[in-house]
Amino acid sequence: MIRFLRWVLMALLAVLTGSLARGAAQPNRVYQVSTAETQLVYTVGEDGRLIFRYYGPRLSNTDQFARWRSYNRPDCNREANYEAYPSFGLGYVNEPALSVVNANGSLITELAFEDYQQHLSEGVMHGVFTLLDQIGSLRVQLHVEAYQEEDVMAQWVTIENQGKGKVSLQRFYSSFLNFRANDYYLTHFYGTWAGEMNCAEERLEPGIKSIESKKGVRTTQSENASFILSLDHPAQENSGRCIGGALAWSGNYKLSFEVDERDYLSLLAGINPFMSAYTLDRGERFETPKFLFTYSADGRGTVSRNFHDWARRYGLHTGTKERPILLNSWEGAYFDFDEQILTNMMDDAAELGVELFVLDDGWFGNKYPRNSATMGLGDWQVNEKKLPRGIQYLIDHATSKGLKFGIWIEPEMVNPKSELAERHPEWIVPSPGREQITMRNQLLLDLTNPDVQEFVWNVVDKLLSTYPDIYYIKWDANRHVEQVGSPYLLPEEQMHFWVDYIRGLYRVYDRIRAKYPDVMLQACASGGGRVDYGSLPYHDEFWTSDNTDALQRVYMQYATNLIYPPVATASHVSASPGHQTGSITPLKFRFDVAMSGRLGLELQPKDIPAEEMAFAREAIANYKTHIRELVTKGDLYRLISPYECTNNHAANMLVRKDKSKAVLFAYCTGFNRRGIRPTVHLHGLDASKRYRITEINKTGKRKAFWGEGHIYDGAYLRQVGIELQIARQYDSAVFLLEEVK
Repeated sequence: MIRFLRWVLMALLAVLTGSLARGAAQPNRVYQVSTAETQLVYTVGEDGRLIFRYYGPRLSNTDQFARWRSYNRPDCNREANYEAYPSFGLGYVNEPALSVVNANGSLITELAFEDYQQHLSEGVMHGVFTLLDQIGSLRVQLHVEAYQEEDVMAQWVTIENQGKGKVSLQRFYSSFLNFRANDYYLTHFYGTWAGEMNCAEERLEPGIKSIESKKGVRTTQSENASFILSLDHPAQENSGRCIGGALAWSGNYKLSFEVDERDYLSLLAGINPFMSAYTLDRGERFETPKFLFTYSADGRGTVSRNFHDWARRYGLHTGTKERPILLNSWEGAYFDFDEQILTNMMDDAAELGVELFVLDDGWFGNKYPRNSATMGLGDWQVNEKKLPRGIQYLIDHATSKGLKFGIWIEPEMVNPKSELAERHPEWIVPSPGREQITMRNQLLLDLTNPDVQEFVWNVVDKLLSTYPDIYYIKWDANRHVEQVGSPYLLPEEQMHFWVDYIRGLYRVYDRIRAKYPDVMLQACASGGGRVDYGSLPYHDEFWTSDNTDALQRVYMQYATNLIYPPVATASHVSASPGHQTGSITPLKFRFDVAMSGRLGLELQPKDIPAEEMAFAREAIANYKTHIRELVTKGDLYRLISPYECTNNHAANMLVRKDKSKAVLFAYCTGFNRRGIRPTVHLHGLDASKRYRITEINKTGKRKAFWGEGHIYDGAYLRQVGIELQIARQYDSAVFLLEEVK
């Protein structure tokens, strides 16, 4: 309520003062951009430079920054302050945000403050700092957005060549921030196929730590363009100063953390400058992607909840709409299916209470039938042998069973053995005179080319216009960029490829969303290779990983949800033994893990033992009745980290915004010696409310908590906690907490 009232007051101020525009200012003038709780502060120095001063909790009086003086001075005649957007040639040698080769060959850029404009609209404060290099005739606008209720900021820049000749942008990061603390601890993400989004924390030492991708596509498979930075000590869940960041870009990226000789930490985030020099002709402009960041004085839990709130409203398509429970055909059938197999799967799915059936890879290609990953990709005609009555027959059958229908596509890629490759070799990213390197037996289409963009758009448009009852599309991308090059781009523009490919992809996305706003899209790229806030505004969810093993997903989903919301986290119940790990896992454990995200199934329903079918139906019904709304709109509280708990436990809780309802998930991830039981402290509840605890998804009479069915104060549940009877690997429990008035 306090945050809302503060936002209302700011909105009223905007109305009373018009646009809140400010023109050029005198030296030492203070500028601030604020959310309800946090604030960015800048000043203009004596030499006309725009200086970054502060990011943290909102201050009542920022005019005091006009008196700022620093005892630290570099070995030059300029004050050792940190630029709001540092460019190369300013007197100190930290990593610059901007470096340019000017038309006359000069490598120096000096940006001076020119103007500042600010306005508030629909809960978003937008400030624009205009900076000029008058010698080089470069105009840079530093944009800062402040999302009032969500306490999230965004930065990006537009760069315009106002000179007479061409300029070459060598580095063009989206954002620069600077921090001062005793120590810096960085939580970042790593992995590979079938093991994406694991997290690690390390202390930053003097020098530069970089997190980057040069893959071009599938750029989040091994790393992720996001992080949590903890100041002074390792990150804690509920206390301490933390900054979270995420770059909204689906291509190559780089995050640079530089601890300099003064023990300041400089953060740069943006497009990776590797092989990406971008030329601007006279009058041309370049816009970088947004870098999103948020501050918490109360640990990393607040960082996550801020990002989740922002994502549901701004960073995810239909972020607050409940997602249907789906059955995907892939692990249940792979390429080996016909109409009967698929319709039988639909029948069984409907019996379980599933709401959406998704036909995965293998449904297309005739001259080169898609019976494996070796051929047919790019030939988007229905396979007449597998599906003689076509897609509409499957849609009609799904509809008759009360199911929606979805389908898989991979329109950015092509098999060399395909009609598309034979007809349009000029559309393929080439390696002239060299052997082409395939990945998953496929090559990459050149999305810098408008003709290829049109082709990809037509794949989707023809599919959805021919079959208007398709509800869901799984968009895959199963290789990264290798042997980069474009027949479409001019020889001197070849390094534009990395940027222009992603821009071409976004143009296609824009067209799809303009014409088909109600179709659900899943972002998939060999699993979790496209989990980023650049693609998610066009998508309703992402495929977290091809690894559906429930034990592995405990770790991956914990790390993923540090930045990205549970509602977008596709989490499926798969077969046992698991197809990726061979693990034999209880069905209850698999459901209890999958239900903490967007629930789905990734198996042949007939493989569920008959004696467990009743449990599966009950679990799906529980998800619909009690859990789905909390996954969609609730606040996530991490209670026990699987990465940090030495006793092999993990627990998290989703809480309704008004604190009247919550669901607790608890897991045992490994063997524990006798007597080791977890005590879980339930953060996130209202201390003054009373809650009845009910265990759901039970498989017998044994209770995981002796007090199940009793009523407890929120304060007791937080401070004292509850001890759970889960001690063996794959033990798990799900509890519903409901307010009792």
